[in-house]
Amino acid sequence: MNIFGQGSNRSRRPGGTTTNKTVVKKDPLFPSDLFTEEQLRNGAIVLHVIGVIYMFVALAIVCDEFFVPSLDVIIEKLGITDDVAGATFMAAGGSAPELFTSIMGVFVSFNDVGIGTIVGSAVFNILFVIGMCALFSKTILSLTWWPLFRDCTFYSVSLLTLIYFFRDNKIYWWEALVLFIIYILYAVFMKFNQQVERCFQRGE
Repeated sequence: MNIFGQGSNRSRRPGGTTTNKTVVKKDPLFPSDLFTEEQLRNGAIVLHVIGVIYMFVALAIVCDEFFVPSLDVIIEKLGITDDVAGATFMAAGGSAPELFTSIMGVFVSFNDVGIGTIVGSAVFNILFVIGMCALFSKTILSLTWWPLFRDCTFYSVSLLTLIYFFRDNKIYWWEALVLFIIYILYAVFMKFNQQVERCFQRGE
């Protein structure tokens, strides 16, 4: 008889005595699908696709109509420069999906989906987003070497640090603190970005 996911399993010891073993069934991490495998093969998967598209459209509307204007107001009220705003508020806004995906991966599903999402998202932003913006731009984009050099340097340092910390497949609290400090240093550096850029340009 099973009660609340627990099952009873009886086994007989040598000598005729009987022992009871209780087997506890773990609840699934996520709720089961509303459709069966057969229904999904017969076309119900289309409803999942429609749901994903709906969420993408809803996210785009919320970000475009509410989130970005709110960030603009916060930046204007606090008097933050564009460089610092891009490294803090704008970066946090663009990485909010990865943040919540990582939280779900760490505290709900207990797997490493967050790491793949973060690293994969960075590759997606560098290759796909920049490529698509340049491909469909109606005007000539005037770019300089400094932003690319600056951000790639910090990104390379942070990525190498992350790889080094993952050598034992564990992240300790002090390692997480080091990663956080690197980000703080990046934000502080962005505060003096224009002065540093002028120094490099004078040295050319």
